[in-house]
Amino acid sequence: MRIDIAMELTAAMIATYLEGEVEGNPDTKVSEFAKIEEGTEGKLAFLSNPKYEHYLYTTEASIVLVNRSLKLKHPVKPTLIRVDDSYGALAKILTYIESQRPKKKGIHPTAIIEDSAIVGQDVYIGPYVYVGEGAVIEDEVQLYPHTFVGDMARVRAKSILYAGVKVYAKCEIGERCILHAGAVIGSDGFGFARDKDNRFIKIPQIGNVILGNDCEIGANTTID
Repeated sequence: MRIDIAMELTAAMIATYLEGEVEGNPDTKVSEFAKIEEGTEGKLAFLSNPKYEHYLYTTEASIVLVNRSLKLKHPVKPTLIRVDDSYGALAKILTYIESQRPKKKGIHPTAIIEDSAIVGQDVYIGPYVYVGEGAVIEDEVQLYPHTFVGDMARVRAKSILYAGVKVYAKCEIGERCILHAGAVIGSDGFGFARDKDNRFIKIPQIGNVILGNDCEIGANTTID
């Protein structure tokens, strides 16, 4: 696995951001992330689990994040950045890198937005998205292709709805939420009752679903 960092970072820059210590060349540069066992020149890797420590002595990665407490058993080739928690540091640096990527903006001509809907600033509304009557799409929301936002639904600021997400009428998505592809929010809860002839009668599901801020919903999840 390799992840393009989309920018070039030096060991000194990374260490400063992570409040870590450089052990090696502070000018060493990386532009991609890789697993420590797959590391090559120009890649940033990390070591957290002790069972992978042997890779530290053979990896070709240019920089490796390690815990401050790690005691080396052999010489290493990469520049090390020592931090309190290498796994947490990895999450922090990748979050920073992700935040620097250009965000999609604009409304695609194939998107359908009802006249009564309210759309904020700096949004991305991709191909074949539908936004229903009275729906509210707040600032910096990203709606990827084939997303459906029903009547009177609300998607709050900076949330991301990936391809094919469906948000039923009157449901609310909090700020900075991430809904992965195919998630369905507000589908019926399958309530049924029996009538006098012992036939099933569907009970209308008249409620809605409200997601708080900073939720992340996995692909193809349904919240009824």
